[in-house]
Amino acid sequence: MSVTGGASGLPVSAPQERGDAARNRLLLLDAARTLIAEHGADAVSMDDIATAAGVGKGTVFRRFGSRAGLMMVLLDEDEHAIQQAFLFGPPPLGPDAPPLERLLAFGRERLRFVQTHRGLLSEAGRNPETRYGAPFTVQHTHIRVLLTAAGSTGDLDAQADALLALLDADYVTHQLVDRGRTLDSLGDAWESVARKLCGK
Repeated sequence: MSVTGGASGLPVSAPQERGDAARNRLLLLDAARTLIAEHGADAVSMDDIATAAGVGKGTVFRRFGSRAGLMMVLLDEDEHAIQQAFLFGPPPLGPDAPPLERLLAFGRERLRFVQTHRGLLSEAGRNPETRYGAPFTVQHTHIRVLLTAAGSTGDLDAQADALLALLDADYVTHQLVDRGRTLDSLGDAWESVARKLCGK
């Protein structure tokens, strides 16, 4: 990969990540994912992640800058993976399924994602720049396109906002923890709203 730079405007090679740095990065992200899955994001410290990855704490800070930096990289990578799945993956989530089926599959898949990442998503949601950043925009556009293709009419932006509100990390956490709901029941609620919006 190259970028244009320098006074001459000629291509300049982007710096390559050293092999040991790349390995440490993967070790740290894998360790963070495992610890968060076991204990929740709030209970995981930089020391915990460094110990689990078998590296020094300084390595974590050099690689990610801060705990928040590491968490955002982790979230960004997983957001990218789910985007690839619903934009290019197999049906019913991907493009080769009818729009309503894709919409229903998206809701259930995103609920699973939110349950897994709810601590990170809640932290990110406290900052408007990250709450309404690129992942939100991609999801909103995706839902709006599917609503249109499935025959929904009216204010499609408001409808997409309403469906996304059912996937908000704090809302999902409240439903699961405080109200004793299950992912299946939240998925059923998503489906009910989505079908009504599409007149099905």
